[in-house]
Amino acid sequence: MITLPELPYDMQALAPYISEETMQYHYGKHHATYVKNTNDLIAGTDLADKPLKDLILIAAGDTIYTALFNNAAQSFNHDFFWKSLTDKAENKEIPPALAAKLTADFGSVDAFKAQFKKAAAGQFGSGWAWLVSDAAGRLSIITTGNAETPVTRSDVTPLLCVDVWEHAYYLDYQNRRAAYLDGVVDHLLNWRFAADNLK
Repeated sequence: MITLPELPYDMQALAPYISEETMQYHYGKHHATYVKNTNDLIAGTDLADKPLKDLILIAAGDTIYTALFNNAAQSFNHDFFWKSLTDKAENKEIPPALAAKLTADFGSVDAFKAQFKKAAAGQFGSGWAWLVSDAAGRLSIITTGNAETPVTRSDVTPLLCVDVWEHAYYLDYQNRRAAYLDGVVDHLLNWRFAADNLK
């Protein structure tokens, strides 16, 4: 059985970029439903005590487990997304080692932000944009559709992500995905979380 993790901040803490109303629906309804559905699907089976990442890996690519994959992966992706955001000023400062990596691999921190926003805005339909590191420590940007997640890949480690499903921004921005991304990428990213994942 998996649980809905507590948010690392209050629901109103990300305003004005993400409103409390959006958080009530996004975390309180969408994320909670993915967790509930996952638990319903594994109840009474030999998967009931498996950790979330194990459930994702077991279900990935197996059509018998499509519903389980979608709900388990979305449970993970959302938890990772909440941790990728912060309301604390000290977490919004990019640690020097990470800033140096971003500059080396993207040209500058600003260049990374521009490329990240472009990738996220260009993700067709629902999905996610991720900053990832490969085994050699090189940083890159990937996007995944629907519930797809880097957890299924052995060649990359996710550092942070942004949700570009419409339920992440529609109440606040309607169809203006680019405006939502400006708010999140410029003002809410938890760089300390990304740096810890890089380690």
